[in-house]
Amino acid sequence: MINLLWAILRRLLVLAALAAVLLVLLFRFVDPPTNFYMMSERLRLGAVERRWVPLAEMSAWLPLSAAAAEDANFCAHSGFDLDGIRDALADGGRLRGASTISQQVAKNVFLWPSRSWLRKGFEAGFTVLIELTWPKRRIMEVYLNIAEFGEGIFGVEAASRHYFDTGAARMTPRASARLMAVLPDPKNRSPVSGTGYIRSRGRAIEHGAQTLRVDGRAACFL
Repeated sequence: MINLLWAILRRLLVLAALAAVLLVLLFRFVDPPTNFYMMSERLRLGAVERRWVPLAEMSAWLPLSAAAAEDANFCAHSGFDLDGIRDALADGGRLRGASTISQQVAKNVFLWPSRSWLRKGFEAGFTVLIELTWPKRRIMEVYLNIAEFGEGIFGVEAASRHYFDTGAARMTPRASARLMAVLPDPKNRSPVSGTGYIRSRGRAIEHGAQTLRVDGRAACFL
């Protein structure tokens, strides 16, 4: 009986792994229609704002600002911030930030919203699959279309229209930087609030975006 149960469990694990690979391959070409968090927010709020826009139709300052704010070495790594992982281990293994853009895509597209080592394990697996099968431009495109920028506001197109009354294609360096300044706490920050934090963080991101554009670290998505 025990051998039979183990055989069934192994088969289920193989099927689950195969399904994960197929889903990652599907979203390499098909835009993810939603995710667990968006669905929960839609149920809670009644509706959410979201419009998908291809990376080629965005202002270049949006991906530049995203990389400057969240993952300056996005083009150089293979999905993981090893320095951040070492810092977390040195801090007693406490789960914290330092997630790369690839990890955030894995978490936001394929997994449920929670904090646990179990979810971190799944996140690592999906991150590896994404990095192996998606080009960096696709990873950045999906990230910018699923990131949350306010209460029920997902993706840079919806956020650009909501806060700046313009499309993602027309976002300026300053507006792009201030939009990314709300991360990782978009429900408690606004890019148009004019607070000292948003202004100073926005300036730092804008400077970082300009640096990335010049020094070649953005070559994989520009």
